[in-house]
Amino acid sequence: MSKWKKFRSKILFGQCDGNIDFAELVNYLRRCGFDLRTRGSHNLFTKKGIDALINLQSDGSTAKRYQVHQIRDI
Repeated sequence: MSKWKKFRSKILFGQCDGNIDFAELVNYLRRCGFDLRTRGSHNLFTKKGIDALINLQSDGSTAKRYQVHQIRDI
């Protein structure tokens, strides 16, 4: 299984929401076709066809737990 497939299943199945590397999550969203706009510490992701705006902020080197949950819902 490729690195990105493992990462995707980690997000989709909720295996460690509080332990998702922030840089990896940003790279994964970019790889999935999301456009990134940064404003200060806020990383805003948009994608044509998806109405939701994803707003990510790091919690140290990891992503915030509730934001990983929001990505899973989208």
